[in-house]
Amino acid sequence: MGFKDLFRLSMPLLRNRYVITFLAFIVWVGFFDQNNLVERHELSGRINELERQKIHYQNEIINNTQRIEELQSNPDNLEKFAREQYLMKKPDEDIFVVIEK
Repeated sequence: MGFKDLFRLSMPLLRNRYVITFLAFIVWVGFFDQNNLVERHELSGRINELERQKIHYQNEIINNTQRIEELQSNPDNLEKFAREQYLMKKPDEDIFVVIEK
């Protein structure tokens, strides 16, 4: 089946006003409409990315909540945290910071 045969078979369909209307509708919805298919695909990807971020931040909240409970329950843990994170020290101590490269 060559191109001429395919063209000969499709010509009566392209002359039908309902087929032309349907094709125009598909093109309009696919590319020009406010909610076109291209934008819907991009928004779907954005939603998936935001869902992954939501799960990540929920896990971070759980970890931080456990850490806060641990720090509030034991004063030794609170002192250790302050020394490690904020480089706090007692007045008679010296701190040496080792930076690994």
